[in-house]
Amino acid sequence: MEIRNVAIIAHVDHGKTTLVDNLLKQAGAFRANQAVAERALDRNDLERERGITILAKSTAVEWKGVKINIVDTPGHADFGGEVERILSMVDGAIVLCDAAEGPLPQTKFVLTKALARGLRPIVVINKVDRQDARPDEVHNEVFDLFAALGATDEQLDFHTLFASGRQGWADLELEGARKDLSPMFDLILSHVPAPKVDLEKPFAMNASILESDNFLGRILTGRVEQGTARVNMPVRVLRQDGTVVESGRLTKLMTFSGLDRVPVEEVQAGDIIAIAGLSDATIPDTIASPEVTEPLPAIPVDPPTLAMTFRINDGPLGGREGKKVTSRQIRDRLFKETEGNVAIRVKVSEEVDAFEVAGRGELQLGVLIEQMRREGFELTIGRPRVLTRDNTETGEREEPFEEALIDVDEAYSGVVVEKMSQRKGQMQDMRPSGGGKVRLTFHIPSRGLIGYHGEFMTDTRGTGMMNRLFLGYFPWAGPIEGRRNGSLISNSDGEAIQYALFYLQERGTLFVDPGVKVYVGMILGEHSRDNDLDVNPIKEKKLTNIRAAGKDEALLLIPPRRMSLEQAIAYIEDDELVEVTPGAIRLRKRYLDPHERKKHARRSDSEAA
Repeated sequence: MEIRNVAIIAHVDHGKTTLVDNLLKQAGAFRANQAVAERALDRNDLERERGITILAKSTAVEWKGVKINIVDTPGHADFGGEVERILSMVDGAIVLCDAAEGPLPQTKFVLTKALARGLRPIVVINKVDRQDARPDEVHNEVFDLFAALGATDEQLDFHTLFASGRQGWADLELEGARKDLSPMFDLILSHVPAPKVDLEKPFAMNASILESDNFLGRILTGRVEQGTARVNMPVRVLRQDGTVVESGRLTKLMTFSGLDRVPVEEVQAGDIIAIAGLSDATIPDTIASPEVTEPLPAIPVDPPTLAMTFRINDGPLGGREGKKVTSRQIRDRLFKETEGNVAIRVKVSEEVDAFEVAGRGELQLGVLIEQMRREGFELTIGRPRVLTRDNTETGEREEPFEEALIDVDEAYSGVVVEKMSQRKGQMQDMRPSGGGKVRLTFHIPSRGLIGYHGEFMTDTRGTGMMNRLFLGYFPWAGPIEGRRNGSLISNSDGEAIQYALFYLQERGTLFVDPGVKVYVGMILGEHSRDNDLDVNPIKEKKLTNIRAAGKDEALLLIPPRRMSLEQAIAYIEDDELVEVTPGAIRLRKRYLDPHERKKHARRSDSEAA
């Protein structure tokens, strides 16, 4: 059977997974009466809750006697490592672009990777049914982006489809019949080349996706680059330096059909397969017949730009809510994550019972922490920091910069420009984008954006949109002012009392409700001034034997400020930690004892001087 391998790539929320849903339905991958969840490929709980794709996934359909392997990829920049290695499995790419928003930073990122691989993408202008759609303008913007990224003449001569993934149609003409997705299938067959492979060579493939199954163990997915794979055939695993990691047999061989993996006895080069039976193979190892001595080339992945410290939970409430609390358990889990997530690096920290975890961004590391939390881990997390490097030629210290693309109402553009400049952002472009909105482009240090998103949404009354893309390493931009307000810190252990909190809310914004367990050194709220303040949240009203003539007035509390995990991580300062357990997210000082805090603060001040 003929094969086509194609990846669907786009900016986050431009409709990739919804489009794949309808491709599967119209190709007959589901029964007529089968109940299928929306965004069927987003099977992970976190993906469903957040409405984003985190892990790349393979699926396959048959169209006019040709098998089409379709790989759905994440759209968020933090999961770019998934996109990079998936492109090595395919011979074509469908680039989706929102008909209203146009090409955004992640569109630029994924397109750069696809063009560098020599692929000739098919452009799909999606969501043309939106009221604010501007498909012709967006089409021109996509062409300009191709040209700006150095596309060849062949790549510039791309095919374009106008589509609505949600309504399930695509057409070569904007005013076409709009019946179904058959024009997209036909274009894939005619435009995407069949894989160029050598069936005579011994079997070899690169592992591109690693999953774990309760019954089959480790499952590795990748494209067979050469030869033929058979069940129970002997293989060995080669690292990129040529060392042999293990030898074994392919106990299970599976191809994809719809949402399912289908066991097969034999697979030829060019197809995307999943294999089981190997215990040490990981990404991007080469799995090959014993006579193969050289590993297949693998795509280098961009290095991480952000790091956090993962520590054991050594607070007074540690071990009460989670089942996995030791440093050994945390270590094993983190190093297991690095096997399947090529964009994450882990090393043992100089601190006791702590690990340095580096990744692409706050969202990627936040997703890892949330997964561990749901698995029963207890952790304390330090403030994110960027990874700098020294330029070997100039000796200058360099830090990662990002391109921030901001769409905002004109009324809020002033405050955004002011805040971005405070964070060392340099404006590159400012242009109207229609409907009273302005599109701003900044180049800004990555550390300048840590913790800014929540502030940005407040400043723009929830109407602003900010997208970011890793730009590269540039000279250190100098100090950036951090949080201006201090913290309200508990000086007592117990449960927070409504009476005490009522009088504390005059001092700032509270983070806790009455009845919440508190301890010495726990952060209860944000002080209205720039200094930290120790307060007593368990103070009760003194009772007397004198009966009041009237009842006490009701103690009305302002609802506390609730923070998500990412917001809490971005909020803390260098001397603070986020305590993460299956039942709670708490903020605390690194040193709980007030005398210890003062001692370390004096030491830091003297070192700074």
